[in-house]
Amino acid sequence: MKFAIVESVVTPGGHEIDYDRILVEELSALGHEVEFYVPEGHEFKWNYGVPVYKLKGQGISYKGAKGLKKLYLSIKRELNRQKWYKQILKHAKNGDFDAIIFPSATYRYLRALSKSELKNSPVPIIFLIHGLTPKESIRLKEYANEFNSYENVKVGIQSFAEEKLGINMDNVKFFYPPNYIPRDIIISDNKNKELKLGFFGQYRKEKKLDDFLDVYIKCELKIPVKLIVQGATQTEADEKDFTRIINKYSKYSNIEFLHKALIGVEWQKGLASVDTLVMPYGNDRYLYHTSAILSNAIGFKKSIIIADNVNPEILKKFNIGMAFENGNFDSLKNTLELFVNNYYDNKDKYQEELEKAYQMFSPTKLAENIVNLAKN
Repeated sequence: MKFAIVESVVTPGGHEIDYDRILVEELSALGHEVEFYVPEGHEFKWNYGVPVYKLKGQGISYKGAKGLKKLYLSIKRELNRQKWYKQILKHAKNGDFDAIIFPSATYRYLRALSKSELKNSPVPIIFLIHGLTPKESIRLKEYANEFNSYENVKVGIQSFAEEKLGINMDNVKFFYPPNYIPRDIIISDNKNKELKLGFFGQYRKEKKLDDFLDVYIKCELKIPVKLIVQGATQTEADEKDFTRIINKYSKYSNIEFLHKALIGVEWQKGLASVDTLVMPYGNDRYLYHTSAILSNAIGFKKSIIIADNVNPEILKKFNIGMAFENGNFDSLKNTLELFVNNYYDNKDKYQEELEKAYQMFSPTKLAENIVNLAKN
């Protein structure tokens, strides 16, 4: 089959870049063809090595927008989405591909579809949704229900929390989110002189990095440990705050900072350099939405220290690390000490369980699920 991926994320982060790589490389490995359709002005941060076609109507970013400006941009985005739908339908009718994928969809894509002739597409349209909260699931069911009689309109929800959402519809399928795996490097066992913990990702104030670092420096750790703190900042306020944190904690020899965005090979090397990924920031949205860092941890076979409201189904299935009570700093301190001081006793068990999780959430399975969704 030939799949057309309609990518409209204006400022993709590492997660979106790697997700598109999964689609391209895993579908291609199964013997399918892939091509992109993107808004005019769209610039990829990665060369996927497949054809790219432009759609009239620029992508819209809400970055820095508030109030009436954000409302205006929202309206403009919806109008442009209708333009993209109209153009992609023309390509579908011309037989340019066999199926359409919207890789980072929301219920709003279905709402827009109800106003577009694209709903009558001659080829399957697959909306891939990266998790749903209960509130979002209500809206999704409302709009997905409108397309029960449209056999080519299909929704794929990636979630570990299917049982919590109560969605049972013929045109909506659930499957597990994929691992993000090292695609450009070969990982070997680390020969670190100390246990390396890694805090990776986009820096935002709400992650309360100060609080985590205050807990970390107070821990009574019986083995040599180093914490690598990487932060990518997107706003001037976040950049200033992360710089403040670096200046405040740089005096500690067991903390190392990396203030830059890591993409592609650099990101992979960064994750590969540590033994364990620490996710001290918990938010109830991650009871339903997937933590991309967790998917990286499994894909890179790294043990975890994680807040208990971040995809709790994982640690219930696989003993790949330890959880602490989100927001409870005593719990975080106790968990850090317990994990670190017993790490070498548990390391082999963690690796066995990580291998099982790696297989269950293989990116190849995502590609297979997408193909099955397109065909059935």
